[in-house]
Amino acid sequence: MKFSAARLVRALLAFSLVSPVLACSKSDNTPPVATVTFSPSKNRVPLGSPVDLTYKFDVAPNAAISGDYRVFVHVTDSDGKVMWSDDHDPPVPTSKWRPGQTIGPYTRTQFVPMAPYVGEATVRIGLYKGTQRLPLFGMDPADRTSASREYKVGTLQILPSSENIFVMILSGWHPDEYSTENSSNTWHWTQKLARFSVRNPKKDVTLYLDYDARSDLFGDHPQVVTVYSGDQVVTTFPADSPAQRLRRIPITAAQLGTNEMVELKLEVDKTFVPAQMPDAGADRRELGIRVYHLFVEPK
Repeated sequence: MKFSAARLVRALLAFSLVSPVLACSKSDNTPPVATVTFSPSKNRVPLGSPVDLTYKFDVAPNAAISGDYRVFVHVTDSDGKVMWSDDHDPPVPTSKWRPGQTIGPYTRTQFVPMAPYVGEATVRIGLYKGTQRLPLFGMDPADRTSASREYKVGTLQILPSSENIFVMILSGWHPDEYSTENSSNTWHWTQKLARFSVRNPKKDVTLYLDYDARSDLFGDHPQVVTVYSGDQVVTTFPADSPAQRLRRIPITAAQLGTNEMVELKLEVDKTFVPAQMPDAGADRRELGIRVYHLFVEPK
């Protein structure tokens, strides 16, 4: 059977007009298992700053979920590139979700990474187990395609880091380190006394201290951390968990004083040297607590 060049061109043109329609018609007809909603503590977030992200899942009346799925959260720039993720287990395992149940709202705090981007960022959410994803309702019905099953739930406006109060690291800190699995996961170990300073905003602030500690080394008497503003004690607390924790420490304008610059300090009552521990290595540094984020935010 002969097929002329002109006929071939006509066939290709016809297919090019039809194929986008076919592609767009692949809607996800599987009933959604839940409606997901999202709200940030603030819509404008400078690079490096903390933001509270609140999630809620309203389970569909006829939903039946087999197995435990994780929540993935992708925050993407204007080109669709993922700036950061917040994958996590929901507070109630999905295998225990019941029709009509509301999961949450629950809140997780994230620090915006120091990415080379400012502008609008899109927040997308889904539920996954391995390569499987569950259908959901989000705020953007156009996202209900069988290919992605990730759903737009909101936006954030990313601002430059110059909007923040700059924290100047002084003495008592070891050089920064990072995870080999994730280079964006960085930290500093303190020594016994770690000093840092900020320009005084002359108003109440919150000190965000994201840290963990080797509480397993101190038995029933964990390290005690004291926070100072100048020589004035702001608060004390036990570093009694090896899990990463975020403390929000209020500091009043009176505690900051009237100088243009204010020095803040973290002091631990006990330190340790890894080379002297049962799981001894070659690290002979004096270590206090491990700090992932240190941030000062005016109220």
